[in-house]
Parts: sequence; C-alpha cells; structure tokens
Amino acid sequence: MSDALRPLTRPRLYEQVVQRLREHVTASGLRTGDRLPPERKLAEQLGVSRASVKQAIVVLEVQGLVEVRHGGGTYLRRESLDVEPVDELVARKRRLPDVLDAREALETKTAELAAQRRTEADLAEIDAALADMRREIADGELGSEGDRRFHAAITAAAHSSLIADFMRTIATEIAESRQESLRQPDRPTKSLTQHERIAEAIRAGDARAAVTAMRRHLRTVSRVRLLSWDPDADPPPPAE
Repeated sequence: MSDALRPLTRPRLYEQVVQRLREHVTASGLRTGDRLPPERKLAEQLGVSRASVKQAIVVLEVQGLVEVRHGGGTYLRRESLDVEPVDELVARKRRLPDVLDAREALETKTAELAAQRRTEADLAEIDAALADMRREIADGELGSEGDRRFHAAITAAAHSSLIADFMRTIATEIAESRQESLRQPDRPTKSLTQHERIAEAIRAGDARAAVTAMRRHLRTVSRVRLLSWDPDADPPPPAE
C-alpha cells in the first residue's frame, strides 16, 4: 500500500486546545511574563476537561513557551505561542537520546584532546565564543550562537580532522539538542558557567578535568522536559 494511503489520524483534543491558546494569546495581546487564565476557567470556556487543558499546557511547557509555577499559575516565556506540531515533537523525542549519546562520546574526547593540543589561537577563539554567549544572554537571548561557537572552537582545538568530520555529519542534530537544552528555564546561565569550567581546564592543560567538566555539562544538556513527556499519557489530576 502506498504510504500516501496510510490511515488518517484525528488530531488529539489537547492539540486543538493548544491552537485555541495560541489564538487567545495573539488576540489578547499578552506579552512575556503575563499569566494565562487558570486551567479551570480555560476548561469552562473551551468546553473541554481540565485534563485536556493540562496536557495542552504541558506541550507548551515542553517547547519552552510557558513556565508553570506550581500553585502560582502558568506564565508566558515568549511573545507568541509558535507551537511545533506534536508529531514533530514526538520525532525529536525519539532521536534525542541517540544524539546525546553521540555528543558525549565525541565531545568528551574533543575536550581531552583540546587540553593536550590547544594553541594560543585556539584559546583565543574559545574565549571569544564565551564572550559572545555572555553578550547574548545579557541581551535576553538563549546564547545559542555563542554555545555553537564554543563547542566548534573546542573541536578545532582538538586538531583531529576525523573527529571534526564526524561532528559535521551530526551538526544539525547537535543544533537541535542545543536549542532544546537552552530553552529550559535558567539553563543559558548555567550552561555558560559550565562552559567557563571546561575552558579553564583546557587552558590549564588538564585533560582529565576537561573530560569531567564536559561530561557534566552534557549530562545537564540531557536534562530536558521533552524526554519526560509522554504525548499519549493522561496528565496528572489537577490540584483542587
């Protein structure tokens, strides 16, 4: 049977709720930091269960678009709710663990080699990348370009053409994992601090410390809301 004739699927109810919330934020002119209406009120106005509202908010939280403060409501973290389709989130959730495994295997080695082989020019590029990330974060951004430049500088400092080739083959997937990590609450500043520790170890020529610092950093990168999200699970019952 042609793939084009695969069975049609109906959108999940909570996906429709997500779309309505997106429209509400735009129509109401809500801004970053504003609070969404309480779940109970949303459920009443939309004519759905609170469980469906809860699952919709989880989808928004997974994408870093809202912050859920336990007992304090749900607040916007972006000017608009530009939501990815749930199927795309599911696909990324499936491939992310493999990407993170590959990053740990390759990037701990690049950190080790960089500590052993770095030149003054390499250290200057690492410092420039850190400065970029600091500026981005100070401007209220995620620091993703500085983050990319930092890891690229370490790969270059390892002076291993074959490892560099491997890194290029998964550059798109690495960028995806970077964005996923940096949009976690408070993650950009934590990532910057961890980068600084990696850089210190490389500058000191301490290969073991560089490996340890990089591994700790990548373990932090792996702690993202997406990986604990189950798109088909019933959300926990709402608090009364």
